[in-house]
Amino acid sequence: MQKNPLANIKLFLFDLDGTLIDTAPDFLTSLNNVLAENNRDLVHLDDIRQFISDGSGKLVEVGFGIDNDHEQFQQLKSALLREYKKNLTSLSKLFDGVKDLIDYLNDKNIVYGIVTNKPLEYAKPIIEFFDELRDCKILICPDHLRKAKPDPEGINLACDKLDINPNFACYVGDHDVDIAAGLAANVPVFACEYGYGSFEKGSQSNEIRIMHPSEIIQFIEKINE
Repeated sequence: MQKNPLANIKLFLFDLDGTLIDTAPDFLTSLNNVLAENNRDLVHLDDIRQFISDGSGKLVEVGFGIDNDHEQFQQLKSALLREYKKNLTSLSKLFDGVKDLIDYLNDKNIVYGIVTNKPLEYAKPIIEFFDELRDCKILICPDHLRKAKPDPEGINLACDKLDINPNFACYVGDHDVDIAAGLAANVPVFACEYGYGSFEKGSQSNEIRIMHPSEIIQFIEKINE
């Protein structure tokens, strides 16, 4: 019988927003500050949570009710990004169970890194802020790539730089682009249903659906019994 590839896992690669860290509250604060500056109605977390992983442009569209071809779109997007840079770590926090998962990986000498579509200027300060992520071995952002997720380039680059065969790696994310990137890289994928993604059940194939990070620990333990 062929052994489960996760039985000999050496590398966990994670998405950032909606997977490791709940950044939605800081996006909400930043968007509402820009809305207030423009005398617009404020929004609630439930209004934008599912769009966090779609980028700042999508948040402008939702908050202001405009399309990306609107004459003020780029100006408002730049204002949102400036505001967000002031609030990167004001309210953001690790998702429940993430610290225990990271501790588990460290105890098992399993390397972990982050492959995100968040630009480096925002991702790096956030990761450095959380002491729990101090052992992160690599951060791959769109700045390092020709093509961001759903292209598998970021996952492949992380494996290459860490000198770990992709056959011993997996990817963890909360969005359709994460699942697609992992499957395209031909690595096992954990799909986090606790995150921001709106993927439907069965929308992709072969991913492992989880509702809490602790399920990853349970899964690894079970296949190694």
